[in-house]
Amino acid sequence: MSENPVPAGPPLREILSGDARELAPLLLGAVLTHESREGPVSVRLTEVEAYLGPEDSLHPDPGSHTYRGPTPRNAPMFGPAGHLYVYFTYGMHHCTNIVCGPEGVASALLLRAGEIVDGLDLARQRRTTSRSPADLASGPARLAKALGLTTADSGRDALAPPFGLVLPPGPPPQVSSGPRVGVAGAGGSDEYAWRFWITGDPTVSRYKAAKARVRKPAAAAPRAAQPGRSTFHQR
Repeated sequence: MSENPVPAGPPLREILSGDARELAPLLLGAVLTHESREGPVSVRLTEVEAYLGPEDSLHPDPGSHTYRGPTPRNAPMFGPAGHLYVYFTYGMHHCTNIVCGPEGVASALLLRAGEIVDGLDLARQRRTTSRSPADLASGPARLAKALGLTTADSGRDALAPPFGLVLPPGPPPQVSSGPRVGVAGAGGSDEYAWRFWITGDPTVSRYKAAKARVRKPAAAAPRAAQPGRSTFHQR
């Protein structure tokens, strides 16, 4: 007597075409791999943040890069699900997102933290300032650096070589959620508690609320030169 085959689930790209807020807990425990020329590094995701686009009239997302519409920089967020959106910030860091939702609708998950499960030596070479394995990918900039990702990878398919994404075989451990990290204004409020992490995991980054930016007063206009005096401008 032959056993009935187990029906296959939906393809991964189809799964990723759903709502980022619902996908975020499902990606906790997933493993993202980048096999560069230097070798492979794999990270088990332990913390992610969901971001939506300008199309959602019920929840316009002021914390999203697409809040004011498409630009050359954020164009990958409007692309097919499963692709990467990598951006450069603060003049020194790269951050990596996995695009979600249907093509043409901006949505992504920022990969905030993870555990290196393969390629530990290479990750250590890239992250020489890390004090422990748990620190290698604890934070979005650290995670991107450990994987060797830059803006040159933005728009590439995370589901095809040299990348790979594997969902966890079962439900993840207990999941917590809260406000997003470092997002100023309404986008960082409890209304947008779209950060999800594996409760108690040592690789999860520390929560930091965004600080309000203080605008410096405009410089006073230079006084007009008085008769008998000369003015000099350094070029």
